[in-house]
Amino acid sequence: MANDDIDQDAMADDWAAAMAEQADAEQAAANPIAFEELIPEPGKRNSNPDLDVILDIPVSISMEVGRTSITIRNLLQLNQGSVIELDRLAGEPLDVLVNGTLIAHGEVVVVNEKFGIRMTDVISPAERIKKLR
Repeated sequence: MANDDIDQDAMADDWAAAMAEQADAEQAAANPIAFEELIPEPGKRNSNPDLDVILDIPVSISMEVGRTSITIRNLLQLNQGSVIELDRLAGEPLDVLVNGTLIAHGEVVVVNEKFGIRMTDVISPAERIKKLR
């Protein structure tokens, strides 16, 4: 009989710990961190340890020269040597996109025989956060 009491006490302790953990999780969900709190002030190092968790996550960065729309008929007629007119003028800056979100404009450069991009206009962190919402 004493063995059953020990098992019941251990089970009760486990349930109490699980309920406390659930309450902590619900409280954290009720008080989310605003994106603005994660952005460090200009010239200061980020002292927010919550942001350190995501700093090593890889993101996809791409540069967009321009866009256009064509019909499927014209798409199927494309072959080697075809030219597609884009909506951007020659010499106009490229868009720099991170996971599909515009973060900057830039110009093409050559670095060690590879293409690169020089940032000419970077959108502020606050503006980037607004675009994510």
